[in-house]
Amino acid sequence: MPRIDRFEDIEAWQDARRLLRTVHDLIESTRLQKNYVLRDQITRSAVSVMANIAEGFEHGSKKEFRRFLYIAKASAGELRALFYAVLDFKYISEQKHAELNNEAEKISRKLANFVKYLDKEIKGHEKRS
Repeated sequence: MPRIDRFEDIEAWQDARRLLRTVHDLIESTRLQKNYVLRDQITRSAVSVMANIAEGFEHGSKKEFRRFLYIAKASAGELRALFYAVLDFKYISEQKHAELNNEAEKISRKLANFVKYLDKEIKGHEKRS
């Protein structure tokens, strides 16, 4: 894995940022903007994915970073669940739902792979100590 010096270099963070913009555009362009509860929750979930990746990275500890990646992954799962609500309330089409869901799943997979990488790094460091 290439060296990552800033959280902005993390692909999952970049993807989460793009997904947040997509969620924002979705809210602005549909009746979802009038459903304040769902609108706010979906925005918070999308922000949480991006923010937890950044916050965890800035902690400077691989164990803490891993913990925050799990939180970000959980927020991506919450976001996928909320996309079902958006679909069920007929704010989006099946096709748009599939696109949004795929993006959130892609982020979840990247986060899971990053956690696996950190697990190996942590175990390798513990063996050397």
